[in-house]
Amino acid sequence: MSAGTYTPRPGAAPLPRMIGAQAALETRMLLRNGEQLLLTVIIPTLLLVLFSAVDIVDTGAGRSVDFLAPGVLALAVMSTAFTGQAIGTGFERRYGVLKRLGASPLPRWGLMTAKTLSVLVTEVLQVVLLAAIAFALGWSPHGSPFAVLLLLVLGTAAFSGLGLLMAGTLKAEATLAAANLVFLLLLVGGGVIVPLDKFPDAVQSVLGLLPIAALSDGLRDVLQHGASMPWRDLGILAVWAVLGLGAAAKFFRWE
Repeated sequence: MSAGTYTPRPGAAPLPRMIGAQAALETRMLLRNGEQLLLTVIIPTLLLVLFSAVDIVDTGAGRSVDFLAPGVLALAVMSTAFTGQAIGTGFERRYGVLKRLGASPLPRWGLMTAKTLSVLVTEVLQVVLLAAIAFALGWSPHGSPFAVLLLLVLGTAAFSGLGLLMAGTLKAEATLAAANLVFLLLLVGGGVIVPLDKFPDAVQSVLGLLPIAALSDGLRDVLQHGASMPWRDLGILAVWAVLGLGAAAKFFRWE
């Protein structure tokens, strides 16, 4: 055996490997958290099944599932990219996890990239599960898959920016309360279950500018009505994404 075979080679792992390992860890932690599973899987699934099977809300002409499925997909994106990420990151910041990770060889932008990848992986699992359930309930989607993908990506960016902004500026307990409150308010008033045209005219124009309403309406225009590209909704989501991510980058505190 030649000398130096077991000579240590200290140094950081390649950056892509570090980001991949951190993303895998973030995903496992998210999927093992009971509260996160409630928000990301159980609540959207129950809403889709319940409101598709029971005629509680007037969703207009056609089958209820054709109206509900796009809204529930939008809700799944919000639950993961905004609510779940805000709560998880907020408590990591409180317990000093982010501070310690920020001092590791993984750069801070690499950590944010890993968190984003974890969100995207979780969303893929959500979309597959919810789409399978919707198909079982008789869903018949239409439209361009590219438009759907673009809406989901911009929606994820918008909600991620808002979630990180909340987690990086508020205390963990305040983030927990605020994120859950916003989730409930947007669930009711964001066009997910109840159509926006059921609200007073003076309120509809304001609600239509919310990211959840833009994502729900955009997905509905494509998947239910076969629209080619919902430019207005894409524009609203793009503005929210730029504002949210820009504010998060400027005001996020690691301690």
